[in-house]
Amino acid sequence: MSLRLTDVTLSYPDGDARLTALDRVSLDVPGGGLTAVVGPSGSGKSSLLAVAATLVTPDSGTVTVDGVTTTDLPRRELARLRRRRLGLVFQQPNLLPALTALEQLQVMAGIDGRSPARARGRALELLDAVGLAEQAGRRPHRLSGGQRQRVGIARALMNEPTVLLVDEPTSALDHERGAAVVALLARLTRERGTATVLVTHDRTHLASADRIARLRDGRLTLGEAAVAEKAGGAV
Repeated sequence: MSLRLTDVTLSYPDGDARLTALDRVSLDVPGGGLTAVVGPSGSGKSSLLAVAATLVTPDSGTVTVDGVTTTDLPRRELARLRRRRLGLVFQQPNLLPALTALEQLQVMAGIDGRSPARARGRALELLDAVGLAEQAGRRPHRLSGGQRQRVGIARALMNEPTVLLVDEPTSALDHERGAAVVALLARLTRERGTATVLVTHDRTHLASADRIARLRDGRLTLGEAAVAEKAGGAV
């Protein structure tokens, strides 16, 4: 289980010129490891996640998931890989108001062509893993912000992805709930062996990461393990 970006460059039209969002970025995320990505607004963090999620094709370079080079795949195969190997967690969980926490997960099995009823056992197991077994029958309006985000994490894991991509999961939470969500992500990453990329603006959560990647002006540099953050190292 791994995610690898190799020499990735991505640019967007900007008037008569092009704006470089990612400048020859290389990043290797092993299974069971959590890499936190930090950087100022406009540094390329969202572009990095979009490329890693195969939602945007880079100008050059390659994205490899579990040894499969995604940039060469036909559209149908790419969609299948995205469903089965990639789990996405967004800033806002965007849960469906009419569905219970359990049903939010079961519907993911349906999207992949599997029976939601047969997926019930896995959905219940995941809700238990994120501490929400007793809230399985509740709809989003009866869950707190932190609980909704945990449902979103469980939903992202429903189809057993090997890569987990997480975009600012604590932006709408207070510090205590945000810290709990990041600690949960770190635990699940190690328990389930996913290659996890976490984009975050809150540097106080970096101690949960195994590595820190810094983006500035589209260029990426890798830092040491997050123990440096515990020691007060600069980000």
